[in-house]
Amino acid sequence: MPSQTELLLELEPVVEANLNRHLGQATEWFPHEYVPWSAGRNFDGVLGGQPWEESQSALSDVARTSLVVNLLTEDNLPSYHHEIATLFGRDGAWGTWVHRWTAEEGRHGIVLRDYLLATRAVDPVALERARMSHMSAGYANAHDDDALHSIAYVSFQELATRISHRNTGRFSGDPVCEQLLARVAQDENLHMVFYRNLLAGAFDLAPNETMRAVTDVVTTFSMPGTGIENFGRKAAQIALAGIYDLRIHHNEVLAPVLRHLRVLDRTGLSGDGERAREELVEFLAGLDANATRFEERREARRQRVEARTG
Repeated sequence: MPSQTELLLELEPVVEANLNRHLGQATEWFPHEYVPWSAGRNFDGVLGGQPWEESQSALSDVARTSLVVNLLTEDNLPSYHHEIATLFGRDGAWGTWVHRWTAEEGRHGIVLRDYLLATRAVDPVALERARMSHMSAGYANAHDDDALHSIAYVSFQELATRISHRNTGRFSGDPVCEQLLARVAQDENLHMVFYRNLLAGAFDLAPNETMRAVTDVVTTFSMPGTGIENFGRKAAQIALAGIYDLRIHHNEVLAPVLRHLRVLDRTGLSGDGERAREELVEFLAGLDANATRFEERREARRQRVEARTG
């Protein structure tokens, strides 16, 4: 197993190739073009505008919750940048990627906040207080001292974020919101592909250690927004609405990445690498069963609500 420094050096050609691939595929876009500015007007306060009231929002409570969770997650970008810049460095292809990724991610918080405020979809005071609280707590990746674990984590996390944004847009019922989040999701998909390709390169260099990293990440996975106040309750609302739940996590996040990298079919593993794969297979089976139970409970709940209101 190469040392951390050696691993980063050996992966640098993979980083450079995928950085060039990314720059060739990424297209320039402008957040201001996706915001319905004509819907905006002054709020109360310094400019003496109209106070915010929930009736001004066309979004459902769950759509609003999901959008705010997505925005607050994006708001912690300074902490994410610190984490990856410290781990991957600021020089060479690694450094170029770190800064490019940060610049692209910065657009997401901008466009989400502008949309929410222009459309009066959310209480601006509550939103700012939530931002201050969440960012003041910072963010620390559970695997911030290990490159393999960090690469594995972002390979899944970027796809999870893409799906969360895309499904939130569809659920919103607002074509403008859906178009905006579809554009954000395109960025997230390119970021996922970049990190997934790095993870493939890591499997070539250190298959057993990379398998362990993948298993550790999958079995303990949590979204970067976990630190948001009342995240558990918000995540439950989002899951009940079908925006992001265990089934989506299993079928649309974990399975595609694992399948693309042939993680469950790899040969040449030994020792802890083989044990890690066995643990992964067992965990996925349990997650699949839990997802089925959740779907059954959700359907039973839906039927009870229909019976009461029907």
